[in-house]
Amino acid sequence: MFTLRAATSDDAAAIRGLIRQVRINPMGLDWRRFVLAVSPEGEMIGCGQVKPHGDGSRELASIAVIPAQRGQGVARAIIQHLLAANPGTLYLTCRASLSPLYTKFGFRVIQEAEMPPYFRRISRLARLMTRWVGDGLAVMRCEAE
Repeated sequence: MFTLRAATSDDAAAIRGLIRQVRINPMGLDWRRFVLAVSPEGEMIGCGQVKPHGDGSRELASIAVIPAQRGQGVARAIIQHLLAANPGTLYLTCRASLSPLYTKFGFRVIQEAEMPPYFRRISRLARLMTRWVGDGLAVMRCEAE
């Protein structure tokens, strides 16, 4: 049981803490773009944002749920909310092994030729890093309605 709400400045530290806890990209965490899933007691149990990039692309990003609340539909609710609130083209990056999760929401893996400049740079860097970290990176695209 949870509700969704827009983040406030008071939530900034909790957002950063959750992102660190789940070990995802900590860059570009602006609380003003975040939607939070909150327990009936007011505790943040998940978050996500749509992040703009300098090349004009927008990224579904920072989708995180505290481990104890996973499997309860929290991430799904956050993603559906962000897609509804941000129509048009959205991109995301994720570990390749997670790409099937996002296909449920209309995202598809794209090739480098289809990527805006920001994602092309990230994709190239990830290919170099994959040699040391294992699981590759998927860049995905969706036309949100």
